[in-house]
Amino acid sequence: MTQGTDADTATDTDSDSDADRAIATAPALDTDALLDDPGIRIVVCCGSGGVGKTTTAAALGVRAAERGRKVVVLTIDPARRLAQSMGIDSLDNIPRRVSGIDGEGAGELHAMMLDMKRTFDEIVEAHADGERARAILENPFYQSLSAGFAGTQEYMAMEKLGQLRARNEWDLIIVDTPPSRSALDFLDAPKRLGSFLDGKFIKLLMAPAKMGGRAGMKFLNVGMSMMTGTLGKLLGGQFLRDVQTFVAAMDTMFGGFRTRADATYKLLQAPGTAFLVVATPERDALREAAYFVERLAAEDMPLAGMVLNRVHGSDAARLPAELALTAAENLDGVGIVDQTAGKAGLRDPADWSVASPEAVADPDPSEHEDIEDREPDPEQAPEVATRTETVTEAASVEQLTAALLRLHAERMQVVAREQRTRDRFTALHPEVAVTQVAALPGDVHDLAGLRAIGDRLATGSTPAGAA
Repeated sequence: MTQGTDADTATDTDSDSDADRAIATAPALDTDALLDDPGIRIVVCCGSGGVGKTTTAAALGVRAAERGRKVVVLTIDPARRLAQSMGIDSLDNIPRRVSGIDGEGAGELHAMMLDMKRTFDEIVEAHADGERARAILENPFYQSLSAGFAGTQEYMAMEKLGQLRARNEWDLIIVDTPPSRSALDFLDAPKRLGSFLDGKFIKLLMAPAKMGGRAGMKFLNVGMSMMTGTLGKLLGGQFLRDVQTFVAAMDTMFGGFRTRADATYKLLQAPGTAFLVVATPERDALREAAYFVERLAAEDMPLAGMVLNRVHGSDAARLPAELALTAAENLDGVGIVDQTAGKAGLRDPADWSVASPEAVADPDPSEHEDIEDREPDPEQAPEVATRTETVTEAASVEQLTAALLRLHAERMQVVAREQRTRDRFTALHPEVAVTQVAALPGDVHDLAGLRAIGDRLATGSTPAGAA
C-alpha cells in the first residue's frame, strides 16, 4: 500500500475536517463474548508491524483457555516473544502445552511457531511416495523455494492453519499473522502460489513429464531447446535442470496445493472465523487499519472489530496542557531559575514574590560581590548555610514542579492527538467495534502480563483522560 501521496494528503485533510465535526462513538467490542462463543473456531489477529499482534494473540489465548476453551495459538513472529511470555523455552512446528493456566473450569492452552520449511516438507512427505519425496526434498530448487520464495511463509501459515483445523483437536485456533510488508499478504499467498503453479512457464516445464515417451522427448528437444538455451545463459544450465527435475517430481502435487489453498481461503470466509485488526492510536497505524478493514470487507472476511493498543491517558486529565505549560512558565518567571546569563543560578528568596521580570532585575549589580571573592564571616556562617539550604531546597521543589508540569503537558498533548486520530478512524468506519488497551509501563514477559492484557481487552480499558 502506497502512503504519503497528494491524494492521500487531500483525503486525510477532508476526513480530518469531517471527523472534527463528528462525535466519534465506536461500538464496544466484547472480546469475552467472542472468546466464549462456541461457534467461533478461528480468530485471526492482523495489523501492521509493531502494533502488538503477537502479544494480543497470546493474551487472547490465555484468557480463552482460562475461560474453559481448548486453545492453540499459532504465531509466525520470528522474535520468539510468545515462547518467552508463556514460559516455553522454545516453540516449533508442533503445538506445545502451556502450563500455569488457572481458573475454575479452565481449559488448555497450546502454542506453536510456524516453521515454514518444515511445513513445506510435511506437505511433500504427506503427498508423495518415499522415493519421490526424497527427490523433491533434496532438490536444490525446492530447498530455495521452501526457504525463502516470495509468499511461501504466508502460504505455509494458511497451510498450517488448515492442518490444525482439520485435526479438530482444539476448540479455538488463534493466528498471529506474518510480519509482512502488508499484514494481509497471507490472504493473497494462496492465489499467488496458485498463479505460479498455473503459470505458462511451469506448464511448459511440466509438459514433457505429462506427455512422456518419445513424444515428450521430441517436445523437449524442439519446443524447449530455444528456451532452455536462453534461460541457461541467464540462469545457468544446472539451475534450469533443477527446476525441471523439481517440476517433474511435484507434478502430482500441484493440484493439491491449489485445492488446499482454496479450502483454507473459504475457511477464512466462514462464519466460524473472526478477524481482529490490531492497531495503535497513531496516524500511520490507523491508516493501515482502515485499509485492512476495507480489504477484509472486499474479500468477504468476517471482521469482529479492532483492538486499539497502547492507548495513553493521565490521572490528572482535569489539568489541560495549556494551563500546565502556563503554570510551569510562571514558576520560572518568579525568579527561581536564572537563565539570563546562560546558566542556572539562585536568586534571593525575598524577590520571589515579585510578579514582573522587571521587578526581579537587580537595580545595581555592582553592589554585589561574587561569593567566591568574599571573605567568610565565622559569626555569620551558620546563618548563611541555613539560608543557602533553604534557597536550594525551595529552588529544587519549584524546578521539579515546573518539570513535572511540562511532562504532564506533553502527556496531555499525546492524549489529545491520539483522541483526534481515533475520532477520524471512527468517523470513517463507525461500524467497526473497538476495544482499547491502556499502555503498560513495561514489556509483557510472563503469563501475569498476558492476563493483564487480557483483562484490558475484555473491559475495553480507557486510560484516565483518554476519552
